[in-house]
Amino acid sequence: MADDQFSDRLLVWFNKSGRHDLPWQHDRTPYRVWVSEIMLQQTQVATVIPYYNRFQESFPDVVTLANAPQDDVLHHWTGLGYYARARNLHKTAKIVVEDFKGAFPEALDSLISLPGIGRSTAGAILSLASHQRCPILDGNVKRVLSRYHGVEGWPGKKEVETKLWSYAERHTPKKLVADYTQAIMDLGATLCTRRNPECEACPLQDDCFAYNSLRQHDFPSSKSKAVLPKREAIFAIIENNNGEILLEQRPPSGIWGGLWCFPEFSTDQAVEKTINELYGYKIKNKVEYDSFKHTFSHFHLLIKPVHITLKGQTNRVNDAKLSTWLDISDDSKLGFPTPVVNILKDLNKKRSVLNES
Repeated sequence: MADDQFSDRLLVWFNKSGRHDLPWQHDRTPYRVWVSEIMLQQTQVATVIPYYNRFQESFPDVVTLANAPQDDVLHHWTGLGYYARARNLHKTAKIVVEDFKGAFPEALDSLISLPGIGRSTAGAILSLASHQRCPILDGNVKRVLSRYHGVEGWPGKKEVETKLWSYAERHTPKKLVADYTQAIMDLGATLCTRRNPECEACPLQDDCFAYNSLRQHDFPSSKSKAVLPKREAIFAIIENNNGEILLEQRPPSGIWGGLWCFPEFSTDQAVEKTINELYGYKIKNKVEYDSFKHTFSHFHLLIKPVHITLKGQTNRVNDAKLSTWLDISDDSKLGFPTPVVNILKDLNKKRSVLNES
């Protein structure tokens, strides 16, 4: 199939069967497209939509986002995971306001220089919002092109990725680039799915290598699976006489960077010693809950929550700027990782049951 036939067939299909009512497709601006593209990295559309709508309500433009406290930004991201995306979003907003006078740059290289924006994300912003001819290569597009052209190998390998970029460049039309960009993403998301693709409805099936060779599930090749290492941690749910829970803000980089978590320990002995020496409290009661697993991209974290109630009024906690006492019945605006959200919900539920009995 000639390159223009590839895009023509895709565009005909998109006009009839593509997605035209996603929130970021309305009032399409570089800012709105950028936020959607960052949220859609590693995350499904159905999950993103409610987060995106809440985010836009609170941060309707890049200036509002740049001026917002990071805690507020992370709070709106709670549950989406991959929190470096939110931190980079906040950093980029500040740079756009300070260095580009609030307008996103329209040069590919300038966009790529911003935190969290790679070549594909930059291409999506420029093609969808500015109608520039810029190819993209997100996960959905990699899958479509790998199957259509029969590209062997894991797309994370440099030589495979380079080949896929060449096909992406070749097929991107000179006109209707915004529609084409959305079309090829939609095709991968709705028909050319990872499992059980709907090839019979695909506009590209006649010339698709994978379809014609009955090898749809061979493309793209998967990365060799490594056994993820396991780590263990104790989450200390420290409760004071007022029923408030102690939280500490994690360092700005690394796992859950900038989010508020329970104090974390490696051993039970460290818990008691730290509470006494650092905070000035003695333990009144301690209850261990069942451990549970939280999986990151590169390791499993086995978390054991330990609920500790304190005695005594001595309080040196607030000497540390990155600690706070939380009333869990209040609607907090802090950013939490998912395990902390779930533990706080369970704790609140248990309190409600006790209060009713």
